[in-house]
Amino acid sequence: MPRGDGSGPPAGGRNRRGQGGGPLAAGPEGWCVCPQCGAKLAHVVGQPCNQRDCPQCGAKMTRE
Repeated sequence: MPRGDGSGPPAGGRNRRGQGGGPLAAGPEGWCVCPQCGAKLAHVVGQPCNQRDCPQCGAKMTRE
């Protein structure tokens, strides 16, 4: 609780968790892109792009 002397938590009482980051930051839609050859695959919900191999060159995909 704020004490009025500036020693309490920030005004507003909200923490900063869940803002910008984490596994759902990019949303369920989007593309997985190969950093080597530029190939694109549709992102699959529940399957991170960095666990998918590029079908053209075999490199690990990244999220667009």
